[in-house]
This record gives sequence, C-alpha cells and structure tokens, in this order.
Amino acid sequence: MLVLYRKRGDSILIGEDITLTVIESSGDGVRLAIDAPRDVAILRKELLEAAEVNREAAKADAANKKALLKMNEILKKKEHN
Repeated sequence: MLVLYRKRGDSILIGEDITLTVIESSGDGVRLAIDAPRDVAILRKELLEAAEVNREAAKADAANKKALLKMNEILKKKEHN
C-alpha cells in the first residue's frame, strides 16, 4: 500500500488515464475528484461490502426457507402416518 500526503489541489496520477485530485480536507474527511474513463468502475468500498453482506443474507434466507419447507413436508408425512 502506498501512503501519500497531499494538500488541497494536489493530484495523483494512477496509470495513464486516472487522476485523483484532493478538493477539500476538513476534520476526518477528504473530498476527492476522480477523473477516469467511463469504462472504469469507481465504487465506494463500504457500499460494495454492504451489498455483499445483503447478498449473503439473502442466500441464507433462501436456504433457511428451503430447510423450513423440507421440515414442513416431513412433519406432514409424520402426521399422516
């Protein structure tokens, strides 16, 4: 990991076609401007992680639902016997 100190207005070039510019810095926050080609995905990491957590929860819910339906079938069969 590369750690740099930059001031407002300073830029960093990433590769040949991505520029990261510090727009503002105050307290614990930094405001950045990113200039990149349209085909480069720029995502906030915390949103991507939250989406992954939601996907995993949805998978677990689906698995739980399937297990509950299976148990329900077993109980119904036992009731009929």
